[in-house]
Amino acid sequence: MTKNWFKNTGPGTLVAAAFIGPGTVTLCTLAGVNYGFHLLWAMVLSILATVVLQEMAARLGIISQKGLSEVIKSEIKHPIANKLIMLLILSAIVVGNASYEAGNISGGILGLETIVGEIRVELGLYSINILSLVVGVIAFTLLYIGNYKFLERVLVSLVLLMSVSFLITAFLTKPDIMSIFKGALVPSVPEGSLLTIIGLIGTTVVPYNLFLHASLVKEKWSDQKDLKAVRKDTIISIVLGGLVSMAIIISASSIGLGEISNASDLAKSLAPLYGDFASYFLGIGLFAAGITSAITAPLAAAYVARGCFGWKSGLKSKQFRAVWIFILLLGVVFSSLGIKPIEIIKFAQVANGILLPVIAGVLLWVVNKKAVLGKYVNSKLQNSLGIIILIITVFLGLRGLDKVFGLHIF
Repeated sequence: MTKNWFKNTGPGTLVAAAFIGPGTVTLCTLAGVNYGFHLLWAMVLSILATVVLQEMAARLGIISQKGLSEVIKSEIKHPIANKLIMLLILSAIVVGNASYEAGNISGGILGLETIVGEIRVELGLYSINILSLVVGVIAFTLLYIGNYKFLERVLVSLVLLMSVSFLITAFLTKPDIMSIFKGALVPSVPEGSLLTIIGLIGTTVVPYNLFLHASLVKEKWSDQKDLKAVRKDTIISIVLGGLVSMAIIISASSIGLGEISNASDLAKSLAPLYGDFASYFLGIGLFAAGITSAITAPLAAAYVARGCFGWKSGLKSKQFRAVWIFILLLGVVFSSLGIKPIEIIKFAQVANGILLPVIAGVLLWVVNKKAVLGKYVNSKLQNSLGIIILIITVFLGLRGLDKVFGLHIF
């Protein structure tokens, strides 16, 4: 039974692993601390939007047997538009993931520190965090093996560990079930919560996951008859990911207002209220969230580079490995030394803010082309949902640019 479950699970779970990174955990923590259960509906909306977009990307991947960047490159015929979009994709995904990788590794470190404490070594002017090297070595080893099935099983196991950890933590806080249902089903916008709502949607509907998903499904499945399994994997995995995010909000809401800035603070705050078990479970969950994102971000960047440059090579090729090694190495260096590449992160935010609505629009266009998908093009319902989500992504993109440039549009 377990073997059969693993056989039909994979790419969707890796997408869930990618969007539940340290940034999502921190944002969900702050949403729970500041607004209780009131923003759970935003996560429900985010998950619905993610399922719709990721299903389109996955369907494109299995039917065309190409990655999303490959399809875009071949379908946009205008040379200038083609080059501009390829440049935008490379900037947002490769440079973006490189700048965010330090945050992913730092999230894994926070989780470990909750359990084993801080371990630093002083070298001259620098204080090096040893745990960042530990996280980096684990991520490097798993990626370097270059076996998709092995990598998939490890990541699925880590996601299960993360899910169980956060769900148990939420259970230990003994939340009011009726209040949870009300928060999840009745939209409300408490004063000052708009940016948090936008953030919750923005950290779940992630552009690089669309590229990652389209590439991963063709690693696992190659036949059109597997489309049912692809959809099942996508829906179950992303809904599970949404439940994990909601569990973090629920756990944090039990604290009430306080000096909480990240999930590590939440773990420390839960210990006196609900015992060390709550703290340890949250620490394990945060470690799993950090390390899964530390693996999937370089992997996604390598897949995007492969599609943009037209490499035909696999996971063990020199070009593919060079991309993810570069991104992982940057993440380890920045996180171990505590360096924050602010300007690079700002650039990545701008690129991602522009990329999300562009890719959502291009994806919606491509999945309606019979030349690409044949009879598997979008239905009217899928197009209607896609257009609504496209409007949301435009709003998110404008919000991202507003945040970076301080335009005060919102």
